[in-house]
Amino acid sequence: MSAPEAPALVTGAAEVLDTAQQSATPVRTTQAWPELSLEEAYATQAALLSRRRARGERAVGLKLGFTSEAKMRQMGVDELIVGRLTDAMQVADGGALALDALIHPRVEPEVAFLVGTDVDLANPALDLADSIVGVAAGLEIIDSRYDGFRFDLPRVVADNTSAARFVVGPWRGLDEVDLDDQAVTMRIDGEVVASGTTAAILGHPLRTLPRLAALGRRFGLQLPAGSVVLAGAATEAVALRPGTVSAEVAGLGAVEVSVVATAGERSKQ
Repeated sequence: MSAPEAPALVTGAAEVLDTAQQSATPVRTTQAWPELSLEEAYATQAALLSRRRARGERAVGLKLGFTSEAKMRQMGVDELIVGRLTDAMQVADGGALALDALIHPRVEPEVAFLVGTDVDLANPALDLADSIVGVAAGLEIIDSRYDGFRFDLPRVVADNTSAARFVVGPWRGLDEVDLDDQAVTMRIDGEVVASGTTAAILGHPLRTLPRLAALGRRFGLQLPAGSVVLAGAATEAVALRPGTVSAEVAGLGAVEVSVVATAGERSKQ
């Protein structure tokens, strides 16, 4: 028996968001938009990712959003959300990223986890921390497909939590590092543009994992071995501009990406 078709409002919303992402053109506030429930928003997110997989992209992990009070205040929401990562979103540490493929990107420093075994998020007794085999400094580039970065909770969930690109630094073992209240610094061309601590991520980055497991159970998400989990931002997001963007987490390591204006500049590097 084939799976039931998604409601028209879900497939329609996914098409609008997918077109916005591919064309780097925002969904205007004047465009008609369905009033989605949170469940319908996650269904739209799934439909959006199905379209990306149909183009050859591969799922590589999950990301949490709004795990810091600063980020909640910045975006005007009050609930954790989860989005999905694909291989097309990943940029190599030290690699290059072109701005012309994005709408109005912002960047934020993250703590990333590496999952070592297939995880059954439907298992209520799961302790996701037991499956983590690596931790690294990360950068996430968010790029809301809505005009002016304006949205409510269902809209940002449907838009795959504004996920656009991510970069992960060298992995280290969890037993090698202390993630408790470590300084986090983000720079563009050496200038400090944001600073905070890992305590901004729910008090401790590992505390995000039970919340991720609960969201995974609720919305039927998968987390196979080798998946990357972005635990959330340690600071507010900063508008992305050309230059070398780096993030450092004390005691953990650093990560960087070279941001250029166009893909043509990237190809020359």
